[in-house]
Amino acid sequence: MKAFPVKLPSGDRYWTVLDDQMAVVPEADAFLRHARFGQAQAELTTKTYAGAVALYLRWCARTGRAWTTAAADLSLFMTWLRYASAELTGVAAPAVGSAMVMTGPGMKRQRGEARIENILVGVRTFLRHAVNTGSAPSTVLAQLYELADDRDLPLEAKGERERMAYRLRAQHRVSVPRARRDRAADEEVLALLKACRLSRDRFIVLLLARAGLRRGEAAGLRREDMHFMPDSSPLGCKVSGSHVHVVRRANANGAWAKSVRERWVPADWLVVQAYDQYVLERLSFPHGEHSDFVLVNLLRGQLGAPMSPNAVTELIERLGQRGGVDRAVTAHMLRHGFASNVGDSGGTVDEIARLLGHSQLSSSEPYLHPAQSRICEAVERVPSPVGDR
Repeated sequence: MKAFPVKLPSGDRYWTVLDDQMAVVPEADAFLRHARFGQAQAELTTKTYAGAVALYLRWCARTGRAWTTAAADLSLFMTWLRYASAELTGVAAPAVGSAMVMTGPGMKRQRGEARIENILVGVRTFLRHAVNTGSAPSTVLAQLYELADDRDLPLEAKGERERMAYRLRAQHRVSVPRARRDRAADEEVLALLKACRLSRDRFIVLLLARAGLRRGEAAGLRREDMHFMPDSSPLGCKVSGSHVHVVRRANANGAWAKSVRERWVPADWLVVQAYDQYVLERLSFPHGEHSDFVLVNLLRGQLGAPMSPNAVTELIERLGQRGGVDRAVTAHMLRHGFASNVGDSGGTVDEIARLLGHSQLSSSEPYLHPAQSRICEAVERVPSPVGDR
């Protein structure tokens, strides 16, 4: 069993699962096609799901279990994931008699808890779809979930309702420590800018740090999305001032806007100036003017082709190393820095959610990293009871 990419004649792509004879697994393919096209999820999501389903089907085949009923032994699958080596869980079948998984004190873990949890999410989603389509018996749901009520939830999660409510809770869970993602400091962003050798690279850094775009959103921008004029009404746009439109499209470079809703993000003079310099630079290359994508390969890769999201990630990593940044700064940390700067400047949570493209205000909370000075000022604003006396 292995995950495999599929490109349709229309140009749309998704991932499926092949068996040992390189034939498509029908139930897995139906699930992954539904996730990609029926639920409009990203190609990367189907890649993650396909990898999880392939591991589950591989475990079922190597342990003599039927995948339709193996959910009853999902705890053994978790042990297999946690301790089985790459030779035992890989695509190539292990040698006869070597597939045993030994656990005990001193055994080295092969996968972390976060990775196992992600695999379980994909497997549960696949089995739920199989039950809904009749490929698996309905009893599988009872093996995957237990019926629970909200009495163990905090008051904030219960809301204002007074009656007890019921919910489905996963039977098999792992404890994953939730590490809070850090933000990129302004000094680190400045170091990245100084390390840039192309105007395109400076524009990318500012697009992430001053407009808060995701790497997939930046890589998916088209020329028609850049409205850098005081009045965009001649283009049929009612938004005033310089701004960027973020639109979900099926892009050839794999770029994908996470939100289905189109949004616009204001662009300050730094972003506009960097874009103007990049346009002039791009026109100086013979392969720079043909693509409708904003970000294209100028010096490496397929010249003139749109940059991929992975290329944006690699660029930020190279700039950090070249700029002498002490730690690894990622593209997403620039987005966190943008949200934090808006909050430190007086921006409200609803404004930050609107800029980041979040449909719920709670989604923006992890992006807020208040500056230390602002936290100290918040305490200093509290009046002293000694002074009142």
